[in-house]
Amino acid sequence: MVISHRLHRFLSWCADSDIPELLTLAETIDAWWPETLAFITTSVTNARTEGTNRLIKDAARVAFGFRNLTNQRHRVRLHCTHQTINMPAA
Repeated sequence: MVISHRLHRFLSWCADSDIPELLTLAETIDAWWPETLAFITTSVTNARTEGTNRLIKDAARVAFGFRNLTNQRHRVRLHCTHQTINMPAA
């Protein structure tokens, strides 16, 4: 109840000010409110997953020219975990 009251007060304050940046901020807060409220009430976030996703995409861009899919996967894993991969002896 307190959270919804404070949100309403904030959004009203932004709407009453004739500052375009505050209106944009209020729209962004309003659009992302379900996710924000979920974090406030549960303290659970997907930041680690998003960070790993970014690392995978960066590594995939760097390894774009690899012709061997196994080597590309190894490069992504190395980039994301900073660990070497022990290859089995042939």
